[in-house]
Amino acid sequence: MPSTTFPSARPLALAAAAVLLASLAADAGAQRRGAAPAAPTACTDFHAFANQDWMQANALPGPGIATASSLQELRDLAGRQQRQLLDGAMNAPRNEIQRLLGNFWASGLDEAAVEADGALPIAPLLARIDGIRRARDIAPAIAALHQVGIPVAFEFNADLDLADLDRHIGYFTQGGLGLPGPDFYSRQDADTGALLQRYRDYVRAILALTGVAEGELDAQAQAVIDMERHIAAYWQDLEHMRDPRNNYALVPTAGLRRQYRNLRLDQFLQAQEVEAEHVSLANPELFALLDHLVANTPPEQWKSYLRFHIANAMAPYLSKPFRDVEFEFHGRVLRGETAPAARPDQVLAAINKAAGPMLASEYVAAHLSAATRDRAETIAGQVRDALVRALERNEWMAPATKVEAGRKLQALRIEVGSPAWNVDFSIQPMGRESFGANMLIASTWRHAQEMRRIGQENAARRWDVQPQQPALAYDLGRNHLVVTAAVLQPPVLDMAADPAAHYGSLGALVGHELGRSIDILGRNVDADRNVRNWWAEADDIAWNDRAHGLATQYHAYAFPGSSEAMVDGTRHRDANAADLAGVELAWQALEQASPQRSQESSQAFFQAWAGLWRQQMSPDAVTVAAANQARTPGKWRANGPLANLPAFGEAFGCDADAPMQRPEAEQVRIWR
Repeated sequence: MPSTTFPSARPLALAAAAVLLASLAADAGAQRRGAAPAAPTACTDFHAFANQDWMQANALPGPGIATASSLQELRDLAGRQQRQLLDGAMNAPRNEIQRLLGNFWASGLDEAAVEADGALPIAPLLARIDGIRRARDIAPAIAALHQVGIPVAFEFNADLDLADLDRHIGYFTQGGLGLPGPDFYSRQDADTGALLQRYRDYVRAILALTGVAEGELDAQAQAVIDMERHIAAYWQDLEHMRDPRNNYALVPTAGLRRQYRNLRLDQFLQAQEVEAEHVSLANPELFALLDHLVANTPPEQWKSYLRFHIANAMAPYLSKPFRDVEFEFHGRVLRGETAPAARPDQVLAAINKAAGPMLASEYVAAHLSAATRDRAETIAGQVRDALVRALERNEWMAPATKVEAGRKLQALRIEVGSPAWNVDFSIQPMGRESFGANMLIASTWRHAQEMRRIGQENAARRWDVQPQQPALAYDLGRNHLVVTAAVLQPPVLDMAADPAAHYGSLGALVGHELGRSIDILGRNVDADRNVRNWWAEADDIAWNDRAHGLATQYHAYAFPGSSEAMVDGTRHRDANAADLAGVELAWQALEQASPQRSQESSQAFFQAWAGLWRQQMSPDAVTVAAANQARTPGKWRANGPLANLPAFGEAFGCDADAPMQRPEAEQVRIWR
């Protein structure tokens, strides 16, 4: 889940950390002496207590599975639902969109037809490249490839106008490389040299599959890498470009023809059917280089470069020889994968990439009931109300900051299920004969839909995730919360569970995201969606005091499954603070909605929270996870926030000195 991919009081006393560490050491010592570990209770290890049945059933992830988790189970469920929907569309389509999707799906599953197709789907594109004779032919070829969703030389996309967050503009940005970043073309160490040789072999293999003669392969592969090396030299630093403001530089489109005579960016925009007075072009040196290369690099080198990038982009959707060499480099070498995904999963990923909005419309109709949508909207609204009340009584924010935060919460939009559609589903017919051809048809349609966004005052309608993907995500630029249709299933929303559980799972995740709208992340965009820091210096100090106290707590947690590693409390400090804020707000929303609930319902709230973070890892996965600390382990995402909540101890009758109940002086609080 993207934001959830999913927030103090006083710093933790050093003595408490020592006590906890001593307790962990004592437990480890008892196990080494052969003593059976005590069964977990709610007050000693709530994650293990609440999830014990699941943990036993998933004690050892199956062959090829390094990690099992409840959220992975949700992603797997959403994938099965999509495949079942496509099976139905293939066998008995009920409407035109289903007929298109059914044909797309059938063509991908027909592996015999895919093998017989070979390189035929890209033959017209390759013929276009073979037709290049002079420098003047290069720019139109680049534009034509962008039209079918194969960006070459550079990237051009629709994104928010940072000066007017209600609309999209076109962004010319750096691209054109086959390796993940520019450093791979310039570093001189042995590992980089070895990777570059693997890449050269891959380029050679792909060119061979497109029909390049054996005697020309080495020279053409080197021509591709030389072209990419020229482009890479003018890329700006990746860390620098992660800041959206460094990608933003408006230029008038009227001047593009004069400034880039050879690259013809004015005609490029016409080919994409983009009519705009301004676009963003933040790296003019790169585009000046490309303009120079078009005029001064032999067309034959351009032909090799473009030929390779066509086949490289389409290789996953062509016959097995293409797929095998593509996986060997991108899958095995770059991503560290051991085997390709099953064929249905490959086809589903392709459909989501090229025709995702089509699949989304059918998925939402099939899998999101009105009752589920209403329940999710109700809970999300109640959690936002809880945050508004918490803000009113807040003591760590400056008065002016609280005013701006209140304005931002007032303007914040919550969208549940699917976006307000503004998609034209008119598309060239797709048959069952050629999966590769269908991929190009759908990719061309998807690119055209993206280009249509440019210049439109409807940015709020766009989602950066698809409804069929399980996700809750706060969009900082648009100030809205997205809750997808696919996420509204167990363990996030179980309509058959105790209603209080809905707050502990969905409500807490909503609280995590809504809290981010006005915390140290949300401070970067104000209520009017201007990009600025609207916090006072004292707010930064107050937040960091609370977040540091929480980081100190997490530093004292042993990494689950490891005998040596500890959790890195600093790396995910603010995300862990968002977890705490989410549980605080969801609990307050439950208290407001159901003040007379039973103790069992209160317990169901916390059990639902712990159920989100069920996780088991193989020993090898533990070693990797402990080394890279990519995220906080599920055990501590479950237990860490609850140990700071007196309400948890009250619900389960924990003693004041229980591991799951911190003394009041050590508790971190964000919104309570």
